[in-house]
Amino acid sequence: MASRRPYHHGDLRRALLQASIRLIAETGPAAFTLREVARMAGVSHNAPYRHFRDKETLLAEVAAEGFTQLARSLQQHADRRRGAVQRFRAAGEGYVEFALRWPQHFTVMFDTPPPRENHPIYAAAAAQAFGALLGYIVECQQEGALPAGDARRFALVAWSLVHGIAKLAVAGRLAMASKAEVLRFTRFAIRSSLNSLAEQC
Repeated sequence: MASRRPYHHGDLRRALLQASIRLIAETGPAAFTLREVARMAGVSHNAPYRHFRDKETLLAEVAAEGFTQLARSLQQHADRRRGAVQRFRAAGEGYVEFALRWPQHFTVMFDTPPPRENHPIYAAAAAQAFGALLGYIVECQQEGALPAGDARRFALVAWSLVHGIAKLAVAGRLAMASKAEVLRFTRFAIRSSLNSLAEQC
């Protein structure tokens, strides 16, 4: 008789999240199913429902992990620099480096719809990441490197820039041979954009 897959798996939640990342790497989020996640995690097909109501809830958890990692990457890069402008530039580089290092999380964060129902963990993680970027903008405004005004508008401009680079890089659409080359281009793009915004001061 064939052995049944276990219902329990030690840290089942973590095992399911890790299996989700592997599945997304293989098939993308469009073909994502809880049954296939369970198969990859080596548990019964009912086991995921112990922690996740449906596949949307599980994907929201993966995205929340991604936003948390993104905020950490922004901060780690910014903390290597002194001065508002240098910290802002470094944070932008941290955004692209995050996408290159965690492409499956990046895909779920931005290529799947946000949760239809309130998901506190997802909402808090997303707000933390955007809040970090917003903070660097405010620092630049306080030092006179960016014009006064609605900091959110400048943050959205900055986000659009680095997100576009990250998206193209993850999709392999940039004609660049290495991660280092992508990051050099990122620094150039951020510097050019910041110079243009600074002219409005």
